[in-house]
Amino acid sequence: MGQAYIEELSQYEGQEVTIKGWVYNRRSSGKIQFLLVRDGTGMVQAVMVKKEVSPETFALGRELAQESSIIVKGIVRPDERAPGGYELTLTDLELVHMADEYPITPKEHGVEFLMDHRHLWLRSRRQHAILRIRSEIIKAIRDFLDDRGFVLIDAPLLTPAACEGTTTLFETDYFEEKAFLAQSGQLYMEAAAMAFGKVYCFGPTFRAEKSKTRRHLMEFWMVEPEVAYADHEANMCLQEELVGYVVQRVMEKHIPELEILERDITRLEKIVPPFPRITYDEAIVRLQKAGVDIQWGADFGGGDETILAEQFDRPVFVEKYPVEIKAFYMKPDPDRPEVALCDDLLAPEGYGEIIGGSQRIDDVDLLKQRMREHDLPEETYAWYLDLRRYGSVPHSGFGLGLERTVAWLCGLPHIRETIPFPRLINRLYP
Repeated sequence: MGQAYIEELSQYEGQEVTIKGWVYNRRSSGKIQFLLVRDGTGMVQAVMVKKEVSPETFALGRELAQESSIIVKGIVRPDERAPGGYELTLTDLELVHMADEYPITPKEHGVEFLMDHRHLWLRSRRQHAILRIRSEIIKAIRDFLDDRGFVLIDAPLLTPAACEGTTTLFETDYFEEKAFLAQSGQLYMEAAAMAFGKVYCFGPTFRAEKSKTRRHLMEFWMVEPEVAYADHEANMCLQEELVGYVVQRVMEKHIPELEILERDITRLEKIVPPFPRITYDEAIVRLQKAGVDIQWGADFGGGDETILAEQFDRPVFVEKYPVEIKAFYMKPDPDRPEVALCDDLLAPEGYGEIIGGSQRIDDVDLLKQRMREHDLPEETYAWYLDLRRYGSVPHSGFGLGLERTVAWLCGLPHIRETIPFPRLINRLYP
């Protein structure tokens, strides 16, 4: 029998298989040894009985250090108590590499120690579960958009200008010019939407925010769909359909991982569209009733978002924020020009904004005026203004932050565990 993967063992009941992996844990009781083996797809217990293997093999089992790489052969047996429902009766064991003493042990380690050893911490059951769910969320987002006729368009990571405000830009030298790491691919998606109708980009974005909150990373991933001829209402419908689909997929395929994370699955079962909607005006009233000292025209902090979201059992849209506190490209409401046709989608359980979206300004003169108000140089955005000169149409889009979505669905206390190698204000290693 050739190599098998642990997640596929149900296909090989009663057969001898070869597993190539690593020692996750080992314990012994006299004439029997129990090796917990992981191979990246799952874990299986390999039971080694002294009288059924050679003396050399049994002796080797006793010497194995945690995270040593090994190849095991064994018969697949059903066992209801075992992780995955199967265990191996070991018939042979080969050492590939004896690991040094492993620095991460079952005892409690401090967060900084674990972050310094992030390259090894990824091997733990908890981190493994989180990153498998992250992978599923990415695939679900792409499947949702691809199946609806969206075209993936990659946005550049080096840009000549800001999208979300100049205070959070990472600056770099670009030959004789300055360039900036992209805060968003949105402006480029607007150009692509005028060519393809329905588009999205999905990649890393960068914000130099001097923030140490549990919700912020310097480098994070965002999916940004943009749709020609879509208005504000259609934009919100697309957002709730996407989020509902992603939650459903994670629930379908990753209950074992959610159980490892001790996630309260009943909270996720309620995430079914349509989602409740309140206006910014209503949100201000709700916050004031909750005792928050806030006035119309102020933006919401993380605490404000949590208070609002706690009033609902599923994500809630807050729409039509004041134009003055939103980005320059957001279209004012024709019936009430002091507010924008925009929305934030707030996740429940204190996870805050996971989506920001809006209908975009499609009139070139109004866009120029807004750019002047924001002190943005017209020459840098000449190409963006062109989109309003050559076949301008109403259009809308949004950005969904991947890591906040992962944190929410996994029920994590901090965003640093949602990405393989987090970039925080105080961390660029490993």
